[in-house]
Amino acid sequence: MQHPGVLFMRLIAPLPLSWIRGLGTVMGWVLYALAVPRRRVIMTNLALCFPQESLAVRRRWARECVVHFAQAWFDRAWLWNGKLEVLRPRLRIIGAVEELQGDTPTVIFAPHFFGLDAAGTAINDQIRRPMVSIYTPQRNEAVDQWLHDGRRRFGNLQLFYRDQGVKGIVAALREGALLYLLSDMNFGPEESIFVPFYGVQAATVPSLPRFARLGRAKVVPVTARLTPQGYDIEVHPAWENYPSVDVQADTAYMNHWLEGVINTMPSQYYWVHKRFKTRPPGEPSVY
Repeated sequence: MQHPGVLFMRLIAPLPLSWIRGLGTVMGWVLYALAVPRRRVIMTNLALCFPQESLAVRRRWARECVVHFAQAWFDRAWLWNGKLEVLRPRLRIIGAVEELQGDTPTVIFAPHFFGLDAAGTAINDQIRRPMVSIYTPQRNEAVDQWLHDGRRRFGNLQLFYRDQGVKGIVAALREGALLYLLSDMNFGPEESIFVPFYGVQAATVPSLPRFARLGRAKVVPVTARLTPQGYDIEVHPAWENYPSVDVQADTAYMNHWLEGVINTMPSQYYWVHKRFKTRPPGEPSVY
């Protein structure tokens, strides 16, 4: 028997995009009204990162953030279960696409914008190059299987669990696979270092420069912007002289670069996450 939520997503996959986005809008309004603790997390994050903005602006961004969160979740219905002739026109890859072609070892820095699954799907379908990524299992087995199968829809992606170590990932990277790396979240104090994010010390795993060094790979950022037509997935130019010999500086550069993109679409970043949960020794919780 299918999980009711998974069944619902399969049922809405054929609907027009405007209907699915409308459903996401309504769900976003409901979540914003009812999920008070998570709304406080968003507002705290925005206050820390954008203290120069008015409270009214931050509240508007927070509402938009929850709506985009819900819209992106429902978009996974057509991303993973929709027909290809419907899917492909909605996913527009722009920018330095040539950076992802060929067989040069490449780490894709994929920050947590709400379109990150759309970007992964588009690259898997349109670039057609082996890709690996790191996966955190979901608690519900049926939902976990749906997420796992959806991300591997085109057969080009191999998922490694976090507890599997890095050997297999590095080997695949050196053999020419793309590594789709989401390294901008707070994964706890283990192996994290503190570097600024919008001027606030943030625990950050320095996996991006480390994988680039281990895999002898270039780093190519890819960001996804939710649009009325679907998603614009932008491939940015590879970072020059990266990584360096300074892991701290490289990780700080990642955060600083990310700030510049967030500033162009602040309500599409994953502010629902407790980015500043881990504090430097002696500092109180911000949540």
